[in-house]
Amino acid sequence: MRKLILWNVITLDGYFEGEKSWDLSFHNIIWSHEVEQFSIEQLKSADMLVFGKTTYEGMADYWQTTKDEGETATHMNNVPKLVCSRSLKVADWNNTTIVRDAAAEIPALKQQGTGNMFVFGSGNLSETLMKEKLFDEYRLLVAPIILGKGRHLFPQGAPNHKLKLLEDRPLSTGGIILRYTPVMDTES
Repeated sequence: MRKLILWNVITLDGYFEGEKSWDLSFHNIIWSHEVEQFSIEQLKSADMLVFGKTTYEGMADYWQTTKDEGETATHMNNVPKLVCSRSLKVADWNNTTIVRDAAAEIPALKQQGTGNMFVFGSGNLSETLMKEKLFDEYRLLVAPIILGKGRHLFPQGAPNHKLKLLEDRPLSTGGIILRYTPVMDTES
């Protein structure tokens, strides 16, 4: 069975992007060879990437036109991708399928493979999947910055989830990778 994993870079005060869409300038604070290697490890474990429409469009635009021919680009362009959107008509990035109702279709997709399914960015989709309790793991890279404004990854009113720490990996940049799994009601 596949695991559905949320992966995001957030600030110490919980923002995953600044005030404008795609304002990810704080990512430069934590980017390093360590993070690149961790990203490649994750991509190698993935048999599917899952995006909301806005993140899909940004990622597709970048990865389809990048001059980067490295390992990350190869994985990003070849791994199967799912874009969750009620309005998107065409998804032309290599190996992409459109899903209209993520909450209804992702549970069945989790049953169909053995690799990981990663949700990158995709704030609205992540919120939907959190409400449905579909994430098997939360992976966060906390950047050592207080942004003060922007868009929170976990918005006010997000469902209450007790989590168990799986790993904390400090980075030379001052960031830290945190891995958590939800605690099932029977475990509390």
